[in-house]
Amino acid sequence: MNRTPQQADPHHPDVDWVFGLHGVRALLDTPDQVRRLLVAEGRRSREVEALVRAARDAGIRVERAPKRALDRQVQRAAQPSGGTSTDAGTVNHQGIAAERHAFAPASERELEMRWPSFEEPLVVVLDGIEDPRNLGACLRTAEAAGAAAVLLPRRGSAPLSSTAAKAASGAMERLFIVEVANLARRLQWLRDQGTWLTGGISDDAGVAHTEVDYRGACAIMVGGESRGLRRLTRERCDHLVRIPMAGATQSLNVSVALGVLLFEARRQRALPSGSG
Repeated sequence: MNRTPQQADPHHPDVDWVFGLHGVRALLDTPDQVRRLLVAEGRRSREVEALVRAARDAGIRVERAPKRALDRQVQRAAQPSGGTSTDAGTVNHQGIAAERHAFAPASERELEMRWPSFEEPLVVVLDGIEDPRNLGACLRTAEAAGAAAVLLPRRGSAPLSSTAAKAASGAMERLFIVEVANLARRLQWLRDQGTWLTGGISDDAGVAHTEVDYRGACAIMVGGESRGLRRLTRERCDHLVRIPMAGATQSLNVSVALGVLLFEARRQRALPSGSG
């Protein structure tokens, strides 16, 4: 006899969801974050069953339910409180979802305490990314590039939600993400620690992104989808860079642009000492 899965309030501040194989697999690396696993009946693939075994081995409750019940659950989780979501109809849960304790970013105090342990860190600053899917894509890019930390402003940024987590494909749980109250002040603090600040822009005020030295302690910053870097952020930058475009397109998606900048930094940082 099928049981209806326990209904949790998807907008409770202590509850969040991760959807899909990659996100759930990454989340199970830190099983203390997981409250339960929800699996659609009939999903018996090798990948799903491996995740079910891992969850049970970690003492996590696993519930099976009709696919339509899982659809409803994840769609409810994708809806903003008090409204409807354009994401809800496009969620691809792949027959599996994990309910977890809501993701909590690190504090600025934790950043200050951990900073001495970093050696020539590569830091990413996301100045007001408003689309959670873009935020998740940026986090995925930052993790792939080996970023030591990601800084997000407390206001004016998309939440670290289940939508962002799915787009990040597990990167959110692996990154050191810091929520910042006053971004301009924290950027000045980074400069005081000897960090060079490079901001990516789409106008002609910047130099080509390949003309900047990214070695040593370095922070790479990109701005929101519509406005780019805010004025106070631009004013803190040591360098403003642009990515030369060959076609008629004037700008790149923010996560793509971030990837171009980060992997140019990685290329330079991999060069032997003294190389140009």
